[in-house]
Amino acid sequence: MKKIRAIIVDDEKASRDSLAHYLRKYCPDVTVVQECANIQEAHEAIRTHQPELAFLDIEMPYGNAFDLLEQLEEVNFEAIFITAFSQYAIQALNLSAAYYILKPIDIDELVQAVSKVKDRLQDKANIHHARILRDNLSKLQPGSQRVVLPLLDGFEAVDMQDILYCEAADNFTYFHLKNGERPMICRKLKFYDELLSDHGFCRIHRSYMANLRYVRRYIKGKGGFVVLENGTELPVANARKGALLEHFR
Repeated sequence: MKKIRAIIVDDEKASRDSLAHYLRKYCPDVTVVQECANIQEAHEAIRTHQPELAFLDIEMPYGNAFDLLEQLEEVNFEAIFITAFSQYAIQALNLSAAYYILKPIDIDELVQAVSKVKDRLQDKANIHHARILRDNLSKLQPGSQRVVLPLLDGFEAVDMQDILYCEAADNFTYFHLKNGERPMICRKLKFYDELLSDHGFCRIHRSYMANLRYVRRYIKGKGGFVVLENGTELPVANARKGALLEHFR
């Protein structure tokens, strides 16, 4: 398994340094990509590095670890809570944290927590790759295939015909579904562009890929706009207009 990208969030530098040292020495599968002193720095680190694991000190000035998790639109990483206060243990478990560790850190506890995270990440990877192969590469009738979307707590299999369009958001992709749901997946739009382009989807803009079965109107312009059957208007990039119009010829 590749190394796990991790961040450390703790307001005490000595605690951050100590944990980073333990990880280098006892958990070689973990690479610390950034150390953060508060939840504001943690927000930026999560956006920049897309970590798979966060070591979160629960009690910090100006917002604790639970505040950080609640403020995030999607939590796409595992969490190990670190605290000097055992009363937080139950709350951590109720939030389905991978583990919690009491200060001062016990090496055995740290190694066990990281091992648990590795197992959970491997389970997610196995689900993702196995279902992609089974559902998206099987010889099914065009349009009847499903896309398997990896979620924080498992996966969701979505029929292609239920997808209106996909929207890029940095390293994430929003899937806008007919039922109004909008799951956000930790994959770039380019990944799904390559996966869905042979199944009635067209990349019409750097930020949008439309399911052509739901395009009801095209409005001319430099690039123009498409109007979907639910009234949503999506811009068309000038460089991609030709490919879109070719589909309808």
